[in-house]
Amino acid sequence: MSETKALVIGHSPTASLRRFGPWLGESGVACTLVHGADGLPRSLDGYDALIVLGGAPMPDDDEHYPWLAQTRTLIAQGLERHTPMLGICLGGQLIAYARGGRVQHRVLPPEHGMTEITRDASAADDPLFSILPGTFPMAENHVDHITRLPQEAILLAHSDRTPIQGFRIGPCAWGIQFHPEVAYGNIATWDSEERNSVRADGFDWDELIGSARAHDDENTAVSHRFARRFADICAHGISKERLG
Repeated sequence: MSETKALVIGHSPTASLRRFGPWLGESGVACTLVHGADGLPRSLDGYDALIVLGGAPMPDDDEHYPWLAQTRTLIAQGLERHTPMLGICLGGQLIAYARGGRVQHRVLPPEHGMTEITRDASAADDPLFSILPGTFPMAENHVDHITRLPQEAILLAHSDRTPIQGFRIGPCAWGIQFHPEVAYGNIATWDSEERNSVRADGFDWDELIGSARAHDDENTAVSHRFARRFADICAHGISKERLG
């Protein structure tokens, strides 16, 4: 069986798939991480999947992050080709924006730390989200929100503060606001600047880290299942029955 290759786009020199990388690897998906500032490929030729990571910019901040335009071009190409795609946080916002959705800064309450995500009814037969429980804890760290989905998008999940936590466009392109690659251990290492930002947004750091610790086992199990299912989609695609 040929190797499944995924292009991973990062938006900072420290960008990483964290635990998601080994999980995808153990399922046969080889990930190539490219930082946007280093130059992105002109096309998805040679890749079987696309993963776009999170980051600081808004999805249209091309002046300060000039590679965002090419990222959106690759997203558009992937959507046209039905390439399995996962956009995480900013990555999900880029998918939505590339298809005419709206992303806004601080128009809704921010989310930090482990957050309860609720599946929508439409997720019951979704190829990826159907394997998730009705509610599940996931890491969040954002002040920007998708406030309008593209017309063809299917809403799959929400939280109390964020109406759009997950969606799908076409058969196999998913955008998520949460971070399945981020574990309790990652949150625990947030530096003083990040902790001060969290406090400025009205969160108690001790409560936040305590909640992350308490939900670590459940979060890890659900995130691992999510990664394995996405890897399976990357390797085998979506059956005609699931597309119907």
